[in-house]
Amino acid sequence: MRHTLSILLQNEAGALVRVAGLFAARHCNIDSLTVATTRDPDVSQLTLVMHGAEATVEQIIKQTRKLVDVLEVNRPVVRAHP
Repeated sequence: MRHTLSILLQNEAGALVRVAGLFAARHCNIDSLTVATTRDPDVSQLTLVMHGAEATVEQIIKQTRKLVDVLEVNRPVVRAHP
């Protein structure tokens, strides 16, 4: 199943690598990745799309929330086009 995650993280060197490392450790591929700064230049928003089992996604979310640079993790509601 396809999953979208939205992550707010500190705009620090290596923060993206640490998040991506969680996916590699779980043998999950990131299908799409977008990173941009927010209104606060010290915070970046990372939006990613992945395929995986629900249990794997939940585990990645829990581990991502434990990272020092991560401020917030959300699963936005994505509606498919008809």
